[in-house]
This record gives sequence, structure tokens and C-alpha cells, in this order.
Amino acid sequence: MTTEHTSGTSDPARSLALLWRGGERAGRRGKHDLSVDRVVRAAIELADTEGVAALSMRKVAERLGVGTMSLYTYVPGKSELVDVMVDTVHGELGRHHEAPGGWRARLELIARDNWALCHRHPWLLQVLTSRPPLGPNISLDYEYQLRAIDGIGLSDLEMDSVTTLVTGYVHGAARGSVDAARDQRDSGLTDEQWWDTQAPFLRKVMEPGRFPVSSRVGAAAGEAYNAASDPDQAFEFGLARVLDGLQVFIDRKADAAPER
Repeated sequence: MTTEHTSGTSDPARSLALLWRGGERAGRRGKHDLSVDRVVRAAIELADTEGVAALSMRKVAERLGVGTMSLYTYVPGKSELVDVMVDTVHGELGRHHEAPGGWRARLELIARDNWALCHRHPWLLQVLTSRPPLGPNISLDYEYQLRAIDGIGLSDLEMDSVTTLVTGYVHGAARGSVDAARDQRDSGLTDEQWWDTQAPFLRKVMEPGRFPVSSRVGAAAGEAYNAASDPDQAFEFGLARVLDGLQVFIDRKADAAPER
């Protein structure tokens, strides 16, 4: 993967103007009636179906049935286009302000929404960096995440750390899940079929006496998952543990807070 396919590598001024639609030229009415939104949607469809490595201004133009140079009336370049793609798909995330169950239920919904988003648009995991595009949808999403835990006794810095922890966990878990699906697609083998090809050799070299714990645990996992692991189960287990840890942290802060 090259940096041209990641967010945060665009010209900041041009990217922000495009993200917030500042100075967008009026579409030239006619046969194609292009707009920034149409260009971005075509690019998202291309990345969804062919992967971000296939993304190019030429291929986007072909999808729209226009010449490549006509896109530059609306989008300065591919780096800026990737920024707007990332921000646009974040507009699909829910905003469950009134979710029952308190902060834990709200964070769980946030995590599940982001998990689903990464699976709808796997290319997100390839282009997101530590410098996300600061567009309207990502800004609204950050606001929503903070509101989910506002007023529960955390400092502002702790609130920011909590949102970073949850979304970081989701992205890591989703990356493993997406990679597993890609490996199965590319190899043409299910996980069960792949392990069946390894089993005869492994039975010869991995004597239980030499690997007693891994043999026992691996056999239990294989029987349960028909694979080395189950990405969905791993996500559920990890999310619960992340929320459990936050519960302990928040409860301790509440216990240590001076009485009023």
C-alpha cells in the first residue's frame, strides 16, 4: 500500500474546502450533470467492489461515463478524493443519543456500528491513519461519541482516551476479520478446508508431549470454530472485556470522588 491511498496525505487547505464543500463549483448542466457527491459515490462503489488499490481518477471517470479531466472540476486529486470518501461513509454511522442502558450500552452501539461500517467498506482499514479527514461526518461522529460518555465523571482527556480505545479496538478486530475473509476468497479454501490440508503434517511434528497446552487449546478451538479462530466471537469477547475494563475504571473514579 502506498501513501497515495491513505487519508491525511492530501493538501490540507484543498481537502478541508472539499470536505466542507467550500467553493464547490456549480455543476455544468448537461448530459452528465456532475457534482462532488456523484464523483465521491462512484469512487466509493469502485473501492467497495474492486478495492482501494484499484482506485484511480480514470476508473472513477469511466464509471461516470465522462472524461478523466472533467473530474478535476470537482475534485482536486485522488488524495482529496480519498479524504471525502472516508468522511462520506462515516455519515452512515448511527447516532443513538437516547440508547437505554447508560454509557456502556451507548459505547457498545458505537462499537457495533463501526464494526459494521468496516465490513461494508473494508478499504477504510487501509486508508485510515492517525490523521483522519476532519470533515462534517467524522466531526459529528466524534461529537456523538463524546456525548455518549459525557457527565459520567471522566475528565475531558479521559473522554478522548475512551473513544480512542473503543474505536481502536474495533478497527483492529475488524482488520483481522476482513483479512480472514480475504484469505478465504483469495485461496478458494474455507478455514476448515485449509486446516484439513495442514492437519496430517502437524499431527506428525506437534507431539502433545512437547506442546501440551497448545495441543489441548488448539483442539478445543478447532472443534468449536472449525478454524483457528472465529473473528465474530473474538470481536464479541474483546468488546466485552474492553467495556468491563472501562466499567472498573469508571467505578473506581466514582468511589474516589469526594462527596458533595
